Amino acid sequence: MSQDRVSRHQIETRDDRVLTFDVTGHPNGSPVFLLHGSPGSRIGPKPRGSVLYRLGIQLICYDRPGYGGSTPKPKRSVADAAYDIEDIAAALGLDRFAVVGRSGGGPHALAAAALLPGKVSRAAVLVGLAPSDAEGLDWLSGMTDGNVREYETAENDWPKHVERLRLLADRARRDPEFMVDNLRRQMTAPDRQVVDDIAIRKLLTETYVEAFTQGPFGWIDDVAAFRSDWGFQLNDIHGPVLLWHGADDNFSPVTHARWLAERIPHAEIRVQESTAHFGAVEVLPEVLNWLVAAPVPAGRH
Repeated sequence: MSQDRVSRHQIETRDDRVLTFDVTGHPNGSPVFLLHGSPGSRIGPKPRGSVLYRLGIQLICYDRPGYGGSTPKPKRSVADAAYDIEDIAAALGLDRFAVVGRSGGGPHALAAAALLPGKVSRAAVLVGLAPSDAEGLDWLSGMTDGNVREYETAENDWPKHVERLRLLADRARRDPEFMVDNLRRQMTAPDRQVVDDIAIRKLLTETYVEAFTQGPFGWIDDVAAFRSDWGFQLNDIHGPVLLWHGADDNFSPVTHARWLAERIPHAEIRVQESTAHFGAVEVLPEVLNWLVAAPVPAGRH
């Protein structure tokens, strides 16, 4: 495929679901899975194919179950993402690859690193979350009022939470600008500067519309998974891990990254001042370069 072409695929998983994913960048480059945020989809912000080509990266982005074109999987755990990634890798003939998760994709990237140690070369988490039962961490401290309400409602009144997300997803489908405007009201100044870029705003709007193609199911199941046992242990991650966070993040506060860094063996943490949650979009090329800095064979079979 050409260096700027997006190749779209669907596969059937080991438990008979459909996963939809895109592949872009260098067709013979080092494979990297990019795991989208919550809510989000495979078409979320990413470097242009020409940039990926120059970096020597083949980027694979898939819709988690219930988002975009992927079959919902009710009651899925964070750990389940590792096996979906493994199924996609098998379909592409990949034995070895890196993973990076942005925001809500972060826990899922850690799941792959923990549960697929022979296949994941390096892992990165951008503005990710810690487990909700993290000992010694005030999980909600520093979050926006909207996030606090969302997670508290999920904890105390699940039917109300589900209905709220259903209404938000429906509104986003009818009014593509709604999600971005709703988030913007809660953002710190560094995030507003990123999101006010016309190209970034367009990408975010498109990814939210795609995320809710089937309704709110992916979002609902992500929140449930984050607030439940993740299904793996952080100390089972033994490969290199990079934790990147904006110091002014008020969607997933930097305290989450610091907590993770203390518990993941061989983790490196980078906290960037005067940057917040959506700074992860701008830093992604640098992080992708880190993921393939110690190249391993592409491992195709």
